[in-house]
Formats: sequence, C-alpha cells, structure tokens
Amino acid sequence: MTAFERKKLEFDFFGFVKKNFVKPRQCKNIEQIQFYIKELTEKIEHMKHQHNYVPESAYKLLSDYNRLQNQMLFVEFKNTYH
Repeated sequence: MTAFERKKLEFDFFGFVKKNFVKPRQCKNIEQIQFYIKELTEKIEHMKHQHNYVPESAYKLLSDYNRLQNQMLFVEFKNTYH
C-alpha cells in the first residue's frame, strides 16, 4: 500500500467519523458509547479485511470510547454499591 493510499484511507476515516460519531466527551450515556464502540469496531474490522490497513487514529478513538465507558461503568458501580 502506498503512502497516498494510506492518506486517502485516513482522510476517508476522518470523514466517516465526523459524519457519524460525536466526540467521546459529548456522549450522554453508556448505551450511546457502546453503540459507537460497536460501530467503530466494525469499521476497523472492515478496513483490516478490505485494505489490510487501519489508521492509528481509529485505534485511538476506540480507546477513548472504551476509557469513557469504563469511567461511566465505575461511577455507576460506585453509586449502586456504595
């Protein structure tokens, strides 16, 4: 894969994210975050299978959603069992 093709995939990924996702900190509840995690995971798998390349930013975004989900789950856990 050429550098141009990688840049094009990164650009396409950024457009997909901008059009279909909200920033992790703008998520209101766990269900919304879980939806975005599922969609992003599917997109990553598609890029892996189709192009054998996934932009590093895709993994970073997935990590951000997972971190926020874990924080929300921890707060919910504390509120429930405290």
